Amino acid sequence: MMQISESYNQKKSLFNAMNRFIFAVNNMDQTVMVPSMLRDVPLEDTQDVKSANGNNTAYFHPDGDMYSSYVLLKSIRNDIEWGVLQAEERRKENGGDTKASRPEAEEDDLEKQLHFHLNGLHAVLSKLTRKANTLTTRYKEEIGFHCYE
Repeated sequence: MMQISESYNQKKSLFNAMNRFIFAVNNMDQTVMVPSMLRDVPLEDTQDVKSANGNNTAYFHPDGDMYSSYVLLKSIRNDIEWGVLQAEERRKENGGDTKASRPEAEEDDLEKQLHFHLNGLHAVLSKLTRKANTLTTRYKEEIGFHCYE
């Protein structure tokens, strides 16, 4: 695979963060041939659970298993690739509320809000990408796959 060098600003772009996440989930999906093997396998991410401030926090439910993380990561990837409208339509079909519960934005504050949300989305996508990569590695360990580089 050809590696494209990215400048610091390109690495921080939301577009590239989404692409890295989608690539990681696609790699996870291609690697995990038997998803049911992930059931009841605890997450136990020692290297993956440190947040930016150094606190140990789980990205997903602490009592969850690798299978639930696998399903969630694939669902998020589908929402990014196909749009959240489909997710909203599914909720509507299931009788859920599709309206956002936040107040309308002030016109003069839109740029600040955009930057705030872009930074947050970038941080979440980075964590999800690490999660997908960790799940892929853990699956390989579970099935006894050893890669010698």
